[in-house]
Amino acid sequence: MLTDEERAEIDSEIPHYAARQAVCIDAMKIVQKHRGWVSDEALQDIGELLGVSVAELDSVATFYNLIFRKPVGRHVIYLCDSVSCWIMGSVRQFQHFRERLGTAPGETTSDGRFTLLPIVCLGACDHAPVMMIDSDLHTELEPAKIDRILESYE
Repeated sequence: MLTDEERAEIDSEIPHYAARQAVCIDAMKIVQKHRGWVSDEALQDIGELLGVSVAELDSVATFYNLIFRKPVGRHVIYLCDSVSCWIMGSVRQFQHFRERLGTAPGETTSDGRFTLLPIVCLGACDHAPVMMIDSDLHTELEPAKIDRILESYE
């Protein structure tokens, strides 16, 4: 069930769109902001509110890689695996994360602190390899720098 706060935030977005159904990404982002992810039940509630089927919402959510359909850690690490980052050593960075955090791409650390996700491009190819933690971009990565960065996220 959507909370009153979630419903109010979604309702406030509706006037910005020509069709009620167009609010679906914003609605999922609002739910995710409050809950950390978007469950099947939340999709059902959003669908009822906006007049969109759960299947349509799920297809949007699974296409849009910033909507989480399962629980994630307190901090989400997006490690770029584009061609530029790959050339500059992103494979080594993925390996370092596996050793340092004990996680592979798509996994969450046992303490729930981090989820590591590959992402196609973060748009900072001139500073590759790069990652984003939550909304913070980190560039020109090397293992020692990654370790220092991770320490700053509780």
